[in-house]
This record gives sequence, C-alpha cells and structure tokens, in this order.
Amino acid sequence: MTETFAIRKPIWCAGCGHFGVLAAVDAALERLEIPRHDALVLAGIGCSGTIQNHLPSYGYHALHGRVLPSAIGAKLANPDLTVIAAGGDGDGFAIGGGHLLHTFRSNPNVTYVVMNNETYGLTKGQPSPTADVGFQGAREMDPIMMGLSLPGSTFLARGYSGWPEQLSQLMDAAINHAGAGQGFAFLEVISPCVTYNDNYQSWPSTLYDVDEDASYDPSDRGAAFALGLQLAQDGRVPAGLIYRGPTVLKEAEEPKPRALEGIDLARFKDEYQGVMESFTG
Repeated sequence: MTETFAIRKPIWCAGCGHFGVLAAVDAALERLEIPRHDALVLAGIGCSGTIQNHLPSYGYHALHGRVLPSAIGAKLANPDLTVIAAGGDGDGFAIGGGHLLHTFRSNPNVTYVVMNNETYGLTKGQPSPTADVGFQGAREMDPIMMGLSLPGSTFLARGYSGWPEQLSQLMDAAINHAGAGQGFAFLEVISPCVTYNDNYQSWPSTLYDVDEDASYDPSDRGAAFALGLQLAQDGRVPAGLIYRGPTVLKEAEEPKPRALEGIDLARFKDEYQGVMESFTG
C-alpha cells in the first residue's frame, strides 16, 4: 500500500493507556491479515481522537459525538470495508450517548472501541459520564449494562490496557464478529489517564475477569446482567468477553441497505473517483 500521508507519533502523555489500545488495533489488523487499504478507522474528539493518525490504514476524524453514524455510513457505502470506530468515554457516552443506544439497537457490522479514562483529559480533567461522582463513590454510567439491557446487542466486552494479552484477544474477537456479519461489536477499554485520573493501581482489584471464570457463560444475557449488578454493589465491574449472542439483524440478508434504496451507486462512480483524485493531487 502506498502511503498518502506520514504516520504521526502520538502526542499522548507517557504512560497513557491509549498506547495499549493503539498497539492492540494495529496488531489485530496484522494478525487477522486485513489489508490496510481495506480498513477504515474513524475517531471522535478528545485525546483518543488522534488514534487514526497513528495507523497505516484509512482514517477519518468525525464530529464530536458523531463517530458511530459516520462509521455506519462508511459501512453502508462500502460493505467490504473493515470499519473500526474509536473514541473516548466523553465523546461516546455524553454527546454521543444517543447514537450508542441506537447502534446497539440496530446492530450494524462495525466495531466500536471506546478508550475509557473516566475524565475529559484534553480539556483539563473534568469528570466524564463514567467517572465516580466527583471522582468519588460509584460509577455514574456503565455502557456494558446499557448494552445488555437492549435486545439488539450482540457483542459486549471490556478490556484493560494494563492486561495486553487479554486486550489483544478481545480486539481480535470484536473485529472478527463485525467482519463476519454478526453485528455491532462493542469493546470498552479501561485506559487510565496518568495526568488527571491516574488510577492504574486500583483497576486490577476493581475488575472481575469473567474469562478466568470457568462457570461463566457469555451467551447468557440475563446472567451477565445479574453479575454486573452484583459486582456494582461492591464497587467492581466485569471484564473480558461479557456477552456474545446470536445476530438479531444482518445487513447481508437485505437485498440492499435501506439507506441506499433508490440510489444507483454505479451512476456516480466516475464523480466519486474524481473527488478522491482531487485529494491526492
């Protein structure tokens, strides 16, 4: 693949959890043998919103909170693409929260990786929707529990940048899930902010790794929800592959995505090609 831009070095703080997420995405595309020209990484706003600049694949910087509709639009336009949306907890769960809810419901074949550091690091450390109240007490919002409550969800997982081996396995599983036409793959990654919310030391004891529990069944939605409630009482949250269920909606089963009904893509192919060539000079 011929590079159309120079890969930039991250400007994240030394020790930022996002480095682990970047490495996991990059390695997953390599392990899964996905050609870089067949991959599109879209990012939101915030510290995590530069991740697409550090990967040798196609990238797009979405508007604040709008990374999911942008990703869905890209997948509708080219179903053969491996589409990975990425962003932070503020971008995804605050201004973008409504889009997340309806993406769980509609179950498109895209992967969404959320780097959760429980703070708005780029704007100097305000608490985000998933933060402990004022950085004290219980988490205000758990996106995994929200996903479990919606029957359209098919893949819910939580990783931790401090557990790179498991994170790699979850990243592969998420990309494979969406790539196989099984629906929306949601992967939240606990990615601590060393500058404004450095809680690396507390996460290993806060997370309960369901992948290490031989009795845990990730296909049982009700049991997964019950475990989440039980752990929350002790200030803990589950990690690992929390839920993977049967596909509710398959884009491949429809003759044409509904958003493209009445649109003849071939008719505009030459015009699209001209636009793309104008960007490359």
